Amino acid sequence: MNTIEGIVLHGSNPGFGLPEASPFVIKTDVQLQLAGLPYRKVGGTPPQAPKGKIPWLVDGDETVCDSTFIRAHLERKYSIDLDAGLDARQRAESWAIERMLEDHLYWTMVWFRWIDPVNFAKGPAHFVDAAPEAARASLREELQARRRAELHAQGLGRHTADQIAMLGQRSLDALSTLLDDRAHVTGRQPAAVDAFAFGMLASILTPFFDSPLRDAALGYPNLVAYTARMMQRHYPEHPWTASA
Repeated sequence: MNTIEGIVLHGSNPGFGLPEASPFVIKTDVQLQLAGLPYRKVGGTPPQAPKGKIPWLVDGDETVCDSTFIRAHLERKYSIDLDAGLDARQRAESWAIERMLEDHLYWTMVWFRWIDPVNFAKGPAHFVDAAPEAARASLREELQARRRAELHAQGLGRHTADQIAMLGQRSLDALSTLLDDRAHVTGRQPAAVDAFAFGMLASILTPFFDSPLRDAALGYPNLVAYTARMMQRHYPEHPWTASA
């Protein structure tokens, strides 16, 4: 029998100065918190995932992959509306903002995390530390090559580092303008879009990585303050300061 207590979120683990290394895991984690559903988290890696990407959710005898479909599953099954209180225009704007963040800003973050040699060596390169020492160098090359191919196919990886930073800053500027002085992206109350806006901004602002994208984000006080508020609300035990 399916029960709410059976919800298990399979995701990443804490890392890179973040409560979860993946912004998509943060997105689903926060949306589950907003939904008020009991659940538990376990670690997971893309090779273990049914679709080769994290997060995925196991809910009784149902397995749901991809954060967007996870949200749809939760809202349908448990009669929850994470955008309750939003009108039709606000819902449309939320979807547009989410797409800007997931399909554009996310990839700029990925480039500076995975392709920048210093950041890669400091962060993602350690994903293979458990492998035999003789195999680690080639595994790291393969990891980075796959990311480079993904970025090239997406289109953003065809540009220079300066151009990628400029494109990322345009999305940050748009988000800062839309947020303005509000507590949340859509107004006074949190909605579904806040989960990924927070996850994305935290992934950029973490002091674990240095990048021109992070430097640009630090130039928007409302984005820095928003991220700190969300971190305190959803991960109160996690030490956080964007300027550390």
